[in-house]
Amino acid sequence: MQTKNNDSRSIDRSSGFDQRTGIYHSLRPSLSLPPVDQPLSTAEFALSLLRKSSPPATAGKNIEALTYLVNSSSDDSLTYGELLRGVRSLAVSLRERFPSLSSRNVAFILSPPSLHIPVLYLALMSIGIVVSPANPIGSESEVSHQVEVSEPVIAFATSQTVKKLRSSSFPLGIVLMDSPEFLSWLNRSDASSVNPFQVRVHQSDPAAILFSSGTTGRVKGVLITHRNLIASTAVSHQRTLQDPVDYDRVGLFSLPLFHVFGFTMMIRAISLGDTLVLLGRFELEAMLKAVEKYKVTGMPVSPPLIVALVKSELTKKYDLRSLRSLGCGGAPLGKDIAERFKQKFPDVEIVQGYGLTESSGPAASTFGPEETVKYGSVGRISENLEAKIVDPSTGEALPPGKTGELWLRGPVIMKGYVGNEKASAETVDEEGWLKTGDLCYFDAEGFLYIVDRLKELIKYKAYQVPPVELEQILHSNPDVIDAAVVPFPDEDAGEIPMAFIVRKPGSNLNEAQIIDFVAKQVAPYKKVRRVAFINSIPKNPAGKILRRELTKVAVDGNASKL
Repeated sequence: MQTKNNDSRSIDRSSGFDQRTGIYHSLRPSLSLPPVDQPLSTAEFALSLLRKSSPPATAGKNIEALTYLVNSSSDDSLTYGELLRGVRSLAVSLRERFPSLSSRNVAFILSPPSLHIPVLYLALMSIGIVVSPANPIGSESEVSHQVEVSEPVIAFATSQTVKKLRSSSFPLGIVLMDSPEFLSWLNRSDASSVNPFQVRVHQSDPAAILFSSGTTGRVKGVLITHRNLIASTAVSHQRTLQDPVDYDRVGLFSLPLFHVFGFTMMIRAISLGDTLVLLGRFELEAMLKAVEKYKVTGMPVSPPLIVALVKSELTKKYDLRSLRSLGCGGAPLGKDIAERFKQKFPDVEIVQGYGLTESSGPAASTFGPEETVKYGSVGRISENLEAKIVDPSTGEALPPGKTGELWLRGPVIMKGYVGNEKASAETVDEEGWLKTGDLCYFDAEGFLYIVDRLKELIKYKAYQVPPVELEQILHSNPDVIDAAVVPFPDEDAGEIPMAFIVRKPGSNLNEAQIIDFVAKQVAPYKKVRRVAFINSIPKNPAGKILRRELTKVAVDGNASKL
């Protein structure tokens, strides 16, 4: 079935595909966003949604009395009233304490998850400061590189993480978030009499620098604007209101708050009046205990966690009846596992999704019971997004059923990579198309399927591990002549990094030494976990490593043949 609009375009109503332009249009209801020239920060937008359009579940309740955040390890909590007061108080304090701190300055944040993190993020964004959070368990060299990329003027850390920072890198110094001084900034008695939102923040202004793993070496800083985050928040807010529920939504939050998924989910929860339960270090039984204790209704998961829930006998020990939905991302979920999960948990819906740091979070997802049974698909593209499937060889835009690289365009697409014009131009073209690096196709009903990754990133428990970064480290070992890192399938983690090593003649370098050598220089999730020693690394005539060939050899167990 096709229709023609005033522009004489022919769009297929089932798939959203425009034959004349090669563009896939979203099949979701259109979304109204604030005028782009209206001064508005992400913080103001999220808090205004909370105040003005609270969801049905919170109707008639005092929003400020509702719990926003709970720390499951300590049982400490933060109400929405405390959040609102804390954001205002901290914003006022920061402007007074650091008068030279001005709009578009960058604040680097290195902290484990805590009740203070959302308050800090919102306070900084409300006065135009760019938030740049990093992984607190990253190595000193990784953190140093991220500081170099984001060029912050101030840092926020804890007494545990501050040792990874050099004070000379921050003109305005380092603030300890567990210090009495910082805690006093959160609770000013006069904060209500001062308006911290007098700073004009434009939607086109940068809001955050979030770090994304690349295939050309080390992480890149993704510059996200307030407009990007406002558009992303508006999508999830509108969709949730389209499907109102009659219960209090409680989300179990195992996501890192420095990661785009955790970052945007945190803001989304505020716009909806949801409760979030912070789960510290992930462990299956701790997660199940928290679901029972806090009556969790939903949580983000990865396919390996779905596998664990299907197979584990621990699920029988806990009351999980509060669970209503799981948001699954990071990799496609197999039909067999999805069906086995549904047999075991018939009342729990699995919502599949797809997104990138560069798209400010979710770009596609399933919605409603009819879509969630489309096993293997990551759903339909989000409101206000357009997509193309482009043949990597010819540049031709492809119709449904044909596989090519996924391109995305819309108000959620990043501004670019900080300080890296070359990478920005290669990733986002002049027309605003983001080249995702993922091989995908749409079916006749507009459902998106991920086939493979052009970027060759290893997905370890939904973390992205760039092989090139690990190869560079391996090459620095004097006993290594050549090296390649590839993904190796793993039931628990999805994929693990496996290294193929060509040893220096006469060297007795072994697997344990290689694993230890890399582990000392990277965050735990990036560690090499398998090693094979071979005579040479297979490469094409241009010198590019033939990773798929190596992966096949590894899986088949024929490394000795190389």
